[in-house]
Amino acid sequence: MQNAIQRRVAQGQGREPADLVVRNVRLLDLVTGEMVPTDIAICGDRIVGTYGTYEGKQEIDGRGRIAVPGFIDTHLHVESSLVTPFEFDRCVLPHGVTTAICDPHEMANVLGRSAFDYFLAAAERTVMDLRVNLSSCVPATPMETSGATLDAADLVAYRDHPKVIGLAEFMNIPGVLNGDPGCLDKLAAFADGHIDGHAPLMRGKALNGYLAAGISTDHEATAAEEALEKVRKGMTVLIREGSVCKDLEALVPLLNVATSPFFAFCTDDRNPLEIAHEGHLDFLIRRAIELGVEPLAAYRAASLSAANAFGLRDRGQIAPGKRADVVLLDNLEACLVSDVISAGRLVTEALFAEREIIPPVGLGSVKLPGAVIASDMEIRGSGTDRPVMGIIPGQIITEYLRLTLPEENGQVLPDVPNDVGKVCVVARHGHNDNIGRGFVKGFGLKHGALASSVGHDSHNICVVGTNDADMATAVNRLEATGGGFVAVQDGKVLAELKLPVAGLMSDAPFEQVRDELIVLRKAAKDMGVSLEEPFLQLAFLPLPVIPHLKITDLGMIDVRTMELV
Repeated sequence: MQNAIQRRVAQGQGREPADLVVRNVRLLDLVTGEMVPTDIAICGDRIVGTYGTYEGKQEIDGRGRIAVPGFIDTHLHVESSLVTPFEFDRCVLPHGVTTAICDPHEMANVLGRSAFDYFLAAAERTVMDLRVNLSSCVPATPMETSGATLDAADLVAYRDHPKVIGLAEFMNIPGVLNGDPGCLDKLAAFADGHIDGHAPLMRGKALNGYLAAGISTDHEATAAEEALEKVRKGMTVLIREGSVCKDLEALVPLLNVATSPFFAFCTDDRNPLEIAHEGHLDFLIRRAIELGVEPLAAYRAASLSAANAFGLRDRGQIAPGKRADVVLLDNLEACLVSDVISAGRLVTEALFAEREIIPPVGLGSVKLPGAVIASDMEIRGSGTDRPVMGIIPGQIITEYLRLTLPEENGQVLPDVPNDVGKVCVVARHGHNDNIGRGFVKGFGLKHGALASSVGHDSHNICVVGTNDADMATAVNRLEATGGGFVAVQDGKVLAELKLPVAGLMSDAPFEQVRDELIVLRKAAKDMGVSLEEPFLQLAFLPLPVIPHLKITDLGMIDVRTMELV
């Protein structure tokens, strides 16, 4: 280590050639917002020189391009990108994301500690710096059947791993506010580190109590007034724009040069199709600037503010001593990424080819006690004043509706002309044969059924449809393929995406996943679906920590009271 420091000192002073010099760039100064002509000198994985000219053993011609620090995605679940960490690395790093902070919450709810083992092993081999926040709430609530349970001792076992930052989104709000012993054990175990928040719509003294537990960030703010209260009370608000959750437009009016130290960006999450069409964090930066945010504020939030919020003091700025994560842009306002340097290495396909790829885990994790039949989907009783989930496009929050639905032979039926479909959640972890049944409004589905083994947070099978037979066919197909997404009409599979890795991720290249998502999206549209991302919207219907009405394998849940309705 002493020799490495000595080399950095010598190269920073220009006494010997730097290992790598990026010549002739315009550096975006994150302090003043100026564009400063300079070279960037790099020794190993560290920046050692700026604001001057340098000689290098290797040189990259910057050609007058703009140099900004590598982007930091402050909260995501790699699983929800539908690809493995290695394909996520290859997909996202060329968009300038040199650090990603992931929570393996989805896989942990299926597999438990082996999910941590897999992600940490992968994180040691990715080209980008993949960091892990340990999943704090597995299961998220007792209102669903999860594949695993993790207590404080399970989390502490990984606390000192070099890729671990701290504790991931603490979504058990009642447990925190009411002093649940299991929650308190986890909070105490990580009291000297980072604890991520998850506080949708939380305000006032309840928010004060939640923050007093040592929680410091939140990605669930959906309105400017809510976000402003949170930053005023010391939180860093992570402005989210993912494939389903789209909060950027509502929150960026708060983002300016003065407030940028208190905001960062996250995706939580984006799939390969949306990344291909729009981008990743580069899209968030571009869109924020389009909406009137000053470039200095946007780029600061994407790098320096993010690094500071998560204790990553070695990055976030192009400055001597910092990690050599540099993004070269052809255009600042449009965030047009042309080259990326990750830990001092120019990102190329050859660099990805050098990685050691470890085999996936969690194959064969979709286990039904037996084939599901149409009658398993039936809902009996009165159709009068039924609770119905109302989809809000671009949000994972749902409306709590009460509607009168058609009845026939003692069964309550979907009201397809009025866009009300049936929704069921089928337990898939082999622990029981639970099926939760209910109704949802807002998919636009006219025919058939859509099903997903991605069902936040416990990832049972969620299926929405217009008839019981197609719903049963869709569920059985997911067990046969090991999990994924499927569209069924008249008993036939119209399109599918297989996700055999824990029923959450494909083992295929991200390009194949992207192409299959295009086919799935078209099939859903042909079935009448009006939502842009129907399968990801479907995946959030069983999330009983997000208001207001949700469904799990136990039934429909009023999230305000955490009671079955």
